[in-house]
Order: sequence, then structure tokens, then C-alpha cells
Amino acid sequence: MKFFSASSMPGMPAAARAFALSLFLLLPSAYAQSPAPAPLRPPAPPLAVHDPYFSLWSAADTLTGAETTHWTGVSQPIHGIVRVDGRNYRFLGRGNGLPALQTVSQEQTPTRTIAVMTSPEIQLTVTFLNPALPEDLATMSRPVTYLTMSIQSRDGNPHDVDLYLDAAGELATNDPGEAVDWSRGAVQGLDLLRIGTRDQQMLQRFGDNVRIDWGWFYLAAPSGAGAQIAAGNRSYRETFLNTGQLPAADDLGAPRQPDSRYPYPPLLSVRLPLGSVGGSPVSRHVLLAYDDESSVVYMEQKLLPYWRSQFPDFASMLEAAEKEYPELAARCAQFDAELTGDLVRTGGPEYAAAAVLAYPQAIAAHKLVESGDGAPFFMPKENFSNGSISTVDVIYPSAPMFLLLNPRLVEAQLEPVLRYAESARWKFPFAPHDLGVYPLANGQLYGGGERSEVDQMPVEESADILLLAGALAHSEGNADFARRHWPLLSRWAEYLAQNGFDPANQLSTDDFAGHLAHNTNLSIKAIEALGVYAQLARRLNDAGAAEKYEAMARDMAGRWVSMADDGDHFRLAFDKPGTWSQKYNLVWDTILGLNLFPAQVAAKEIAFYKGRLNPYGLPLDNRATYTKLDWEMWTATLASNQEDFLTLAHPVYEFLNRTPDRVPMSDWYDTLTAHMVGFQARSVVGGVYIKMLSQGEEWSKWVKRSQAGSQP
Repeated sequence: MKFFSASSMPGMPAAARAFALSLFLLLPSAYAQSPAPAPLRPPAPPLAVHDPYFSLWSAADTLTGAETTHWTGVSQPIHGIVRVDGRNYRFLGRGNGLPALQTVSQEQTPTRTIAVMTSPEIQLTVTFLNPALPEDLATMSRPVTYLTMSIQSRDGNPHDVDLYLDAAGELATNDPGEAVDWSRGAVQGLDLLRIGTRDQQMLQRFGDNVRIDWGWFYLAAPSGAGAQIAAGNRSYRETFLNTGQLPAADDLGAPRQPDSRYPYPPLLSVRLPLGSVGGSPVSRHVLLAYDDESSVVYMEQKLLPYWRSQFPDFASMLEAAEKEYPELAARCAQFDAELTGDLVRTGGPEYAAAAVLAYPQAIAAHKLVESGDGAPFFMPKENFSNGSISTVDVIYPSAPMFLLLNPRLVEAQLEPVLRYAESARWKFPFAPHDLGVYPLANGQLYGGGERSEVDQMPVEESADILLLAGALAHSEGNADFARRHWPLLSRWAEYLAQNGFDPANQLSTDDFAGHLAHNTNLSIKAIEALGVYAQLARRLNDAGAAEKYEAMARDMAGRWVSMADDGDHFRLAFDKPGTWSQKYNLVWDTILGLNLFPAQVAAKEIAFYKGRLNPYGLPLDNRATYTKLDWEMWTATLASNQEDFLTLAHPVYEFLNRTPDRVPMSDWYDTLTAHMVGFQARSVVGGVYIKMLSQGEEWSKWVKRSQAGSQP
């Protein structure tokens, strides 16, 4: 890869590229028979979403309604302008005093955000494509978004058209006061611009409300299509608006801060001339990419992004990304149609709309890296709740989506946690809560950390991992993952046998609600986990352990029904009559075929919940009007019939459609006002896929699909 003036080799022939792109644009109609999700106004549509650092969103109804931002809400602007016969229109971002194209429609699919816009003269279709294909880990881990713009005349006349894009230095900084450098370069098939901080303090900053300030953001245009690029500044945009051209020379005044007023702040600019455009669509695309060089630290070792298992360097990856664009676009369109159709058939159009929106967010809250021995580690950041990395009770609610679409990703979530727990550093008889604060996974910091049991979640985390190990065995048809960690899982099962049925005063995953003793929902989790341990023991031919723990779980379930009963429902805590809570952990009883609790338990709870619904959802429990979006879908899945499921799921759709908070999908919100209480952009929204797991044929189909298409 070069970062100075250099010529690049021609890429795919124009005719071949045009044919492939036309195939991509026609694919949605080829799958038109698939049921469609309900129309949804996302609180914030995803644009370029890959990991907790490279995560770009639009916080408005249209792409021109707001500046693009990082998931934290900090401005990371990318602007788009189309020039038609000398007249300028805005199609991405705000400002410039320019008229915006009128948005006709905006659509969300699992891998794409698609907006159709018009002026009196032209129609423009803008597509952000993130090829996060779950069966293909190496491709899913590539930090590359394809931004495609397709234009055609709408008034019957040909028009002279130019496209313009620019990207600001904020995309590579934690705050706009950090000095940045910028340059241009080329690889085979692409002309490149890049920008990044001068100091490059790699993996030095950690925390929750932070952004990356090392590595390099790239704006890349296919070579050979007449693109004009410039490593310039904000005045270059003015030049384009006035002349339709970019200055020939780059701005040589690096380094400079993105918030500088004079000289102008730096910008990466691309002009894409289309020439005369008539009734047939003419398309161009650019690549938005980010090279973080090293991604996370695990036990003091820097780990590389997982795509490095396939490519030796960023240049090679970019070349492949450009070459494979038509193929990936077609694969993504097919995946989107197939998954969306199954979501609609399983849970209805409104459920499908929520699940489609959850898909890119659940993936982008993780970083997929390669461990020292080559194993994939899929490590989430606990966005806007405390910034922890690989939090077990965040992995647990997010897991249904990955159990469905590729259980190997659940193994990759759990493996770094279990390796840590098997080390001499973890001295407790229960599972850890986290591995540190993102991106530094050097040991637990939450609560008592590695020092004491204060503010730990012993029952919660131990049961979470056992349940996920059992779900993996159910999904994959074997207990190989559990076998690798059997002594550890056995230790935690024994801890739950002694401490799980009537939990002491402690935190659970809903730690914002505070400590609670005798928590009945947490008790269910422990009982289900013991039942799962019995299933795993049976798969591993340990009949004695299987019989012992199954009998124990059944005895506990029987006692639970008696102790938690409160007439027409079951209590929040064993010792608190007149209270109630969502019993979402009960969902595993039928999904995993445990059948520890009588069916009447779920039926009685569902009937009770229907009388407690607020306009935007079911409260988490009787103590407040807030709820958790992921747990609502788990609770709805307890329903024995589709009508009750739809009744409980509908308010979630209403919340997403009406919340005034324009942030990436919050999972903690108020059921009366639709206002976010806290949390945004978290991976836990993958939990809405729990409904799909309740359909055994769907689960089996998607696991087989991932195994058939599995790539390194």
C-alpha cells in the first residue's frame, strides 16, 4: 500500500462491474415472494457499523436530517452532495445551506440501509452495505462498508451529474481537538485517502464513552472510473459547489485538529463524475474502511482483527473487498431476504422489523479478533452501561441471534471468558462478570474484581454460562464445547446446587434495579442451569451426574412453584407477597426440552402480564415503569399461542417507532413515555431472536446453513 502520489492498476472492467451491480440491484425483486416486515422508523438507522469503534449512524428520519454520528452520539461527519446540471443537492448530512433531496423511502435490511431520494430532475438510491454474513467470519470481521449511489433521470431528459463525498477527521479521533495527519495512496483497483491521529496512542485509552484515536480511517474510490480524490480541507467542498471540480493539489498543512477554524479543518474529498445520465440507472460506489492495526488486549497480549487470518495486511484486504463487492452484494441481498422472510413467518411483521434492526447493532457491539492460538474471540463492549469487555450477562441475552445464525460465534464469545476463569487469577467458585474495560481484557474490574466477592453476580454469571453451554450442545448436536471446559462447568454447577435455589442478597443482570434477595427469576435461572448441566452430563456419558442433577432440578422446580405462588401470578421474591416480575429465564424450559416446570406456570404468568401492559411495553417488575427490550421478547416467547406473543411483542415495536430519543436501539426504556432510561447500541438486542429458537425447525435450518457456508 502506498501513501503518496502513485498510479494504480485498473480494477474490474466497467462492463463486468455494471452487470454485477445490476444483478445486485435486481435481487430484492427476485425475492419479492418473501413476507415483508412492518414499516418501521428506526430511532437511528445504522450506516457503517462494524465494531465499538467503527460505528456510524444517522440520528434522524432521513439521511439529510442530521449529521452522521458515532454510536455515542458524537459527531463523525460524512457529507454527500449530488450536482445536477450545475445545481447542488444534499443527500447525506446537514449544513452547507444546500437544499436536500426529498426522501421518498428509507428501508432497513439486516445488512443494508437503503434510501431513495428525488429532485425534480433525478432519482438517487443510496445504499450502505455492511457484509456481516454470520457464516463467513473472516468477511464479517472486515471493517469495510460499501456506499453505493445509483442515479437515473426522472423527468425524461438527460442530465449532467457529479457526486461528491467528504469525510472529516473526527472519524479517527476521540475528540476533535486531537491533531490528525492525512495522505493519499493506492492499491490495486482503488485510489485511497486516509486520516488518523498524529500521536497514534494504540490501545492506550479505555472506557465507555470513548472513541478510537489510533489507526486510520479510509475513503476509497475504484480506480479507472474517473474519480477525483483530494486530501484537502473544508474549502475543497466549496470549490466543488462552485465549480464541480476539486483542487488539483492536496492540503500539505498536516497535522491539524478537526475542530480548527483557521486554516480550514481537514477533509478527505472524492468527486465521482457520471457524465450524462438518462433513464437507465448509473451507479458508483466508494468504500468506507478503518484499519485499527491491533484491536484489543487480552491478558496483556495485543490481538489482531480476525480478518488478518485471511490477509497479511490491510492493503490485501482492501483489494479483495473491492474485487468481491458484486459477489458480496448479491450474497447479502439473498441473506437479507431469507432471514427477513423467516422472521416474518415466525413472529409477524412487527417482530421482524425489530429483529432486522437489531441485527447490525448486535454484531457491531462486538470485535471479532484472533487469539494467540488462532481461535476466534468475539468480544462485546458493554456500551453505555459501564464499558466492560466480554460481560457474561451481556453475552447471555445477546446469544439467541448467534445461536441461531452461527453457534460458532457463541463459542467465540465464551472462550476468552472460560480461559480466564481456568487461570490461576480467578480464585472464586463462581463465574466472572467481565474481562476488564474495553478494549483492555486484562481481568475483571467490575464489583470486587479479582479481590473480593463484593458486588459480584455469582448465581447470575454461573447459570448464564451453563445455560449457553447447553444451548450450544442443543444447537450443534454435541457437547464438545462443554467437554473442553467440563471441570469448570462442574464447579459452577455445584455452586448453583448449594446457592442457586434461594439466592442471597446479590445483583443480577438487571443490576440497575439494585440488590435483591430471594429473587424468583434468578432462582429459575439457577434451576434451568442445573437441568442443562444434567443434559450435558448425559451427552458426555456421565449417567450418575445426569440423574443426580436432573433430580435436584426437578425437586427445586417443584418447591419454587409452591414458594413463589401469589395467587394469579408468581412473586418477584419468595419473601415478598404482592409483588411480580417478568420470568424471562423460564424460556429455556421448553426451548431446550427441560420441562422442569409445569406448563401452568408460564400460562399463569402470561395471563397476568397481559393485564399489566403499558402503551410501550411490559414493566420489568412492580418496582418501576421501565423495562428491558430484550427480556420483553423472552417473556413474550413464553406464550403458548401466537396471539398472546403478538400482544406482548407489539408494544416493543411501538416503542421503536415512536421513541423521541434518536439513538441506536436502546434496551432500557420507560413503558409509559417511550423515553430511553439508559443504554444504547448494546449487543443485548440480539436477544429478540429468542422467538426463532423456540421454532426447532427454524433453528436447525439456520445452523445447518451456517455449517454449510462456514468459512475461516
